[in-house]
Amino acid sequence: MSRGLLGSDVALADRFDLALVDLDGVAYKGHEPIDHAAEGLTTARARGMRLVFVTNNASREPESVAGQLSELGIPTQPDEVMTAAQAAAQLLRARLAPGARVLVVGGAGLRTAVREAGYEVVDSADDEPAAVAQGFSPEVGWTQLAEAAFAIERGAWHVASNLDLSIPVARGIAPGNGTLVGAVRAATGVTPDSAGKPAPTMYHMAVERAGARETLVVGDRLDTDLAGARSGGFAGLHVLTGVSTARDDVLAVPGERPHFIGADLRTLLEPHPQPVRAAERWWTCRSASARVVDGVLEIGRGDAGSDPVDVVRAACAAAWAAVDDGATLDPSSVPDLGGAPA
Repeated sequence: MSRGLLGSDVALADRFDLALVDLDGVAYKGHEPIDHAAEGLTTARARGMRLVFVTNNASREPESVAGQLSELGIPTQPDEVMTAAQAAAQLLRARLAPGARVLVVGGAGLRTAVREAGYEVVDSADDEPAAVAQGFSPEVGWTQLAEAAFAIERGAWHVASNLDLSIPVARGIAPGNGTLVGAVRAATGVTPDSAGKPAPTMYHMAVERAGARETLVVGDRLDTDLAGARSGGFAGLHVLTGVSTARDDVLAVPGERPHFIGADLRTLLEPHPQPVRAAERWWTCRSASARVVDGVLEIGRGDAGSDPVDVVRAACAAAWAAVDDGATLDPSSVPDLGGAPA
């Protein structure tokens, strides 16, 4: 698949029959809705695009997630939710026999997934667990982290549902599971195996469950959602409603670059123009243009009514082409192009 941005002459909802949609920062932020998320997703579904919500959050059960989405105007069934807890339980099967003891550090979603995978859930290192499964929950504190460290020091296998350092919530950006995992790793010196994004495990599980002709990954984070799309061979759409910004897109390393960029989930209902190379190193996207000269990103003038995302697309095309050709891009020359979380 292309290392750069792709174009689509038809709306993404008409081109892809399955969308794997992240939750935090895409469909909602904490317990608050994200503008236009319900409109974009329900209209895309009405046009034939199937949805599976794929999240690195392992704290909640699929029924709870589906209930929240439905309350926010996005009718969802539990089997349309794939969590990192389910992926972590699947990863445990690679090494543990059914019935093995697993110390779970996390919420109800992870405890249920581990139990349904055939393992005995325990809460103490003194129970001699074969593994520690760690996932995010707001209730996780020192006592649970200490039990995890004690078990890992005694030889338990450390499995993390994901390594996200932060999560977007209604009040801002908060510490994520990766931050809590980091505390255990610092105490033990042991690096855990991770089941969540950017590993494409959940994406492949979701595609296998749903079946699909052509799949689109939709997310707000380059280092997890879009990196997972790249590593799994899927097209990825970055929506500018969560953690990663438009400026992050321009500076993205090849393994984290999106294939499509949109302001919000209404972009599922629109065609996507592909930037093209023009004269004198300019890249254009409709009326927007950008180029890199001597390591400096230059943004050309667009029409007064041009789509701001076209500027981002042109800037990405210019920056990525320059870097891929061996040039150096000065990050300080890349302006704030929008999409920063509120």
